[in-house]
Amino acid sequence: MYAVVETGGKQYKVEQGTSLLVDRLDAKQGDKVALRAVMFRDTDVLAAPKELEKVKVEAKVSEHLRGPKIKVFKYKAKKGYRRKNGHRSELTKLEVTEVKLLKSATKKPAEKKPAAEKKPAAEKPAAKEETDGS
Repeated sequence: MYAVVETGGKQYKVEQGTSLLVDRLDAKQGDKVALRAVMFRDTDVLAAPKELEKVKVEAKVSEHLRGPKIKVFKYKAKKGYRRKNGHRSELTKLEVTEVKLLKSATKKPAEKKPAAEKKPAAEKPAAKEETDGS
């Protein structure tokens, strides 16, 4: 059983016990985070939005860290143009604690309300006729 979850505009395949690095989340170390499932597979595949509402993927924030430094160097040959820049990503390490499909019986089916009787539309007051003062 596994799920594909989306966080930070990226998708990750997760199973229970999986740890993954994602873009920095606004949660403290030790907090539980619910991840949005995009696909779920157990005995069959669920991908419809209505079916995915029943999928629960929960993870625990194990730590916040920084990724490796990436050096960016641009230049144009024989022109004297050189630019050196760097980047270091802020990351969050998650440990997936739970991936499961909730029972559909937990949600009650929507009850149908009896059709309300139509009320006659209220008549609008007639506009006052203007008369000349002569």
